[in-house]
Amino acid sequence: MIQLLAVLKKQGYTITLASAASKSEFSFDFSSLELRTADIKMNDSSFDDFVKDLKPDVVLFDRFLTEEQFGWRVAENCPNALRILDTEDLHSLRHVREQCFKKDVPFTVEAWLVDDKTKREVASIYRCDLSLIISSYELQLLTDVIKIDKSLLLLLPFMVDEITYDTTWKFFENRKDFVFIGGGKHAPNIDAIKCLKTIIWPLIQKELPKANLHIYGAYLPQQVLEMNNQATRFLVHGRAVDVDEIMSDAKVCLAPLRFGAGIKGKLISAMQNGTPSVTTTIGAEGMQGILDWNGYIENDHSAFVAAAVRLYKVKETWQTAQDQAKTLINTLYAKASLEHVLLENITQIHNNLITHRIKNFTGALLQHQTMSATKFMSKWIEVKNKS
Repeated sequence: MIQLLAVLKKQGYTITLASAASKSEFSFDFSSLELRTADIKMNDSSFDDFVKDLKPDVVLFDRFLTEEQFGWRVAENCPNALRILDTEDLHSLRHVREQCFKKDVPFTVEAWLVDDKTKREVASIYRCDLSLIISSYELQLLTDVIKIDKSLLLLLPFMVDEITYDTTWKFFENRKDFVFIGGGKHAPNIDAIKCLKTIIWPLIQKELPKANLHIYGAYLPQQVLEMNNQATRFLVHGRAVDVDEIMSDAKVCLAPLRFGAGIKGKLISAMQNGTPSVTTTIGAEGMQGILDWNGYIENDHSAFVAAAVRLYKVKETWQTAQDQAKTLINTLYAKASLEHVLLENITQIHNNLITHRIKNFTGALLQHQTMSATKFMSKWIEVKNKS
C-alpha cells in the first residue's frame, strides 16, 4: 500500500488516506508521506457526506473487506470515480488453506471454490473496475478457474528499486546465523515459527551447533516469546526495527511456510539484501516465474534442513544463490517498469470507463444486488448502533 501511494503521489495525485482502523503501537506514520488522512466510521452515513465532499477521481480499496463496507457508498455517491481493489493477497485462498491445514487434509481448488469467503472476495473483484493481484498463481486462479476477464485484473507484485551492478552486499565471510521475520498477527508466521522451533531448528543445530536462529516479528504472542532459549540458540527478539540491517547481517533466511497466499515480504527483503533463503512451495508461490530461486524450495523437513545447512556451509552455493536474487528482483519486481504498467492501466480504464463497465455485466449485476442487500444491512446496523 505504501508503494502504491508513493507511485500515485509521484504522478501528481492529491491523496487522502481514509481509515476506520484504530491506531496501534506500530502503526505507520502516514504523515511522513505528506498526504491527507481522515478517520472514517463503518456502518455510518457520515462517510456519504465525506466522500461527496471529497469528490475523488479514483478510489483505492485496501482488501476486499474494505470494498464490501464502503464500495456501495462510493458507487452511490461518486459513480464516476474509478474503483480499484488492492487485494494484497487472496484472503479466501489463505483462509481455505489454513482450514485444510488444521484439518490435516490436502488443499484443493474445489475446496476454495465452495467456500463462502471465496464468493465474497470474487464478488468484490467483479464490483471494481480494476483489481491488483500480487501473485501470478492467484492471477491464474482467477482467470483460468473463475474465468474473470483479464481486463479487470492487473498482476502487480511488490515494486522495489533495481539492484545495480555497483550494489554492495555483505560477503559470505561477513555474515552469520539464520533469520526468520514475520508479524505475530499472521497465522502462517506463527505456524512457521512453531515448525522451526520443534522440527527444523533442532536438526540444523545438530549440524551447526554454533549458529543462532533469530526470530523477529511485531505483536508476537506470549507462546512465541516464551520459545526464546539461549541454550538452544533459538532467539526471539520481537519487532525488527530495521529489517534491511537484520537481513543483510544474516547468512540464510528460513521461511518454512505451510499455508498462506500472496507473495512474501520477508523473501523479497531477503532478495533485496542478497540473503539466500530456504522456503516451501507455498512460500515461493507466484514469486519466481520460470526463474531459479535464490536458494532452495523444499517441503520435506529433512530436505529443508539439508538445504539450509548446505547454503550456510558451502560458499559457492551461497554465492550462486545471492547472485540469483539480482535476477529475480530486476526481472520481476523492478519498480520503474511496474509503475508504468499500473499508471497506464489506470489511465486507459479511466478514459473508457463507461465502455469498460458495460462489458463487465457481472459486476453491474453484483453492484445492483449490493445496493439492495449490503446497503440496507449497513443502514440497519447504523440504526441499531445509535439506539
